[in-house]
Amino acid sequence: MRPQILYPLFASVTSLPGIGPRLGKLFEKLTGPSVVGLLWHLPTGMLERQQEPPIDTVVDGATVTLKVQVTIHLAPLRPRQPYRVSCVNDTGAVDLVFFNPRVEYLTNLLPPGEWRVVSGRVERYAGTLNMVHPDYILPPERMAEIKKLEPTYGLTAGLTPRMVLKAVAAALERAPELPEWIDAHVMKRHQWPKWKPAIEAVHHPRSGADLGTDTPARQRLAYDEVLAAQVALALVRQHNRRLAGRPCVATGALTSRVKARLPYDLTASQRQAIEEIAADMASPQRMLRLLQGDVGSGKTVVALFAMLIAAEAGGQAALLAPTDILARQHFATLEPMLRAAGLRLELLTGRDKGKNRDRILEGLASGDVPLVVGTHALVQESIVFQDLRLAVVDEQHRFGVQQRVALSEKGKGVDLLVMTATPIPRTLTLTAYGDIDVSRLTEKPPGRQPIDTRTIPLDRLEEVAGGLKRAIAQGNRVYWVCPLVEESEVIDLAAASERHDMLKTVFGLRAGLVHGQMKAAERDKTMAMFQAGELDILVATTVIEVGVDVPQATVMVIEHAERFGLAQLHQLRGRVGRGSGKSSCILLYQTPLSEAAKARLNIMRETEDGFRIAEEDLRLRGAGELLGTRQSGMPEFHLADLAAHADLIQIARDDARLLLEMDPELVSERGLAIRVLLYLFEKDAVVKTIRSG
Repeated sequence: MRPQILYPLFASVTSLPGIGPRLGKLFEKLTGPSVVGLLWHLPTGMLERQQEPPIDTVVDGATVTLKVQVTIHLAPLRPRQPYRVSCVNDTGAVDLVFFNPRVEYLTNLLPPGEWRVVSGRVERYAGTLNMVHPDYILPPERMAEIKKLEPTYGLTAGLTPRMVLKAVAAALERAPELPEWIDAHVMKRHQWPKWKPAIEAVHHPRSGADLGTDTPARQRLAYDEVLAAQVALALVRQHNRRLAGRPCVATGALTSRVKARLPYDLTASQRQAIEEIAADMASPQRMLRLLQGDVGSGKTVVALFAMLIAAEAGGQAALLAPTDILARQHFATLEPMLRAAGLRLELLTGRDKGKNRDRILEGLASGDVPLVVGTHALVQESIVFQDLRLAVVDEQHRFGVQQRVALSEKGKGVDLLVMTATPIPRTLTLTAYGDIDVSRLTEKPPGRQPIDTRTIPLDRLEEVAGGLKRAIAQGNRVYWVCPLVEESEVIDLAAASERHDMLKTVFGLRAGLVHGQMKAAERDKTMAMFQAGELDILVATTVIEVGVDVPQATVMVIEHAERFGLAQLHQLRGRVGRGSGKSSCILLYQTPLSEAAKARLNIMRETEDGFRIAEEDLRLRGAGELLGTRQSGMPEFHLADLAAHADLIQIARDDARLLLEMDPELVSERGLAIRVLLYLFEKDAVVKTIRSG
């Protein structure tokens, strides 16, 4: 279904000259399987080649282009020594150095007595200038092929800079002239070039300034990518709106019973969120709402009231959690309240087998189970609901769109509530959800104490352990988070298992360990012991980031805090401060700190406001790393930098909305160009919604 004009860009990278199966695998790893990936692989720097400097004046580390005469080939006397080709001109001598070369090939390439143009990085060794594996070796008449300024690209093991340069150049030759999809007024206002000149310009920078995110060519390409994302989101929303919803009107019969059993009053923002959700569910259109709440702001209770509305309307509701631990945590929180109100809630995870699983499945199919909490197990084909009215997806950034859709398709006109405890900056909310309605929980439940956050260098580890002894003696419990499970030769970090051994010498058997490589049953048993007070200190990897609620845990130690992102540090800190006791968070760091790491740790000390932290994280790290986009369900951008191009997102969002109001089927001249844009950025599945809609 892809437009024919794009065929050359979606051919395999192995269709480019000089890229066979072996190199093809390396390019696929670097830029993806298609030619178009090379176009999205933007230069990261500039290399300046000095043109024919006098050899005796060249400084170590310079990259130079020299015209030289080959004098002699010097084969190595012993294995592992390099092969040398000595060359001269009237300004000095240079040795071309090769490791494990094909000698016959080199003899033909560099025949003694002949002149050659060589280009590469030089260094002096034992008084002689060396050029190891030159980038270029050409006859003098082809010297013009070696440019003075050359873009540099990110590489992967096995690919040289020249290979990537040649591949990008070949991909650019395949780039067709494409129809214009950007509104003419937007093009004129920003003085943007057309698509083909823009993609050529970003790959042929004339100076370091041309590598910036604010050049007209880069801005235009960033806008293309963001526009494709916004049109795709608008099409999905348009498609969803065409699907009839089913009004779920709250009667208050169940919600009043549960509200009476709550051990605390709802906060103002919880009450507002519940009202917004109730209004959405009562309308004839399907609900699609994002509930954003900081750590400990009470999202689960809001989700509970949404689920009760579905049950009051005679239907069912499902809450989908990303991990077994989080699903069990939700079940433990909600089940006692619902049981007291006379409502049945079941838990379904991948670990449920045999008769228990069959019993739950029968209850869902018959309608005897109105409410269910579960993991990915809920979206399996074998799960059938009698009348699913509401799907709640928690920690939504851990699920792709497909899983959200799969769950919502298990009923007719299913309302969808997605929740996250990872505060998402407005820029990313627009990028990931377009026009989605957002409810924000901005307060913490009453009685929650502020968390005292301190930064301490790792060389004061024994002092910290002594402080923990005192805290535990007073009846407190402690989390100790490490970034790795086992020693890495590459990154010298204390492993969780090793730290656990050290802490056992201090705290004995009352120190437990959980990490991602443990069997789920073993991990749950250790967590349960910590919750029950049988363990005082829990050493963990980031498996405890979400879904652990132990009010007696009042100390969080994060080792190598400088290695974590702000959002993750904030999530981890949120595991304490959940009871009425005073809590503290100790950020242990390795000196010396980079400026970015210093800034992150300072922000953690200054504020507990997750939304401010998220905005700072976007500013410091950029969107790519913010939530780990590949795993997060967040769109991954190649050309747009969401921190630098935030203003373009709003323009693209408005442009997409206006376009689809005027041309919902994308059949006008510009609409057809937009279809090309969607296929260019691989939104193929979204284009199909127009045909199926």
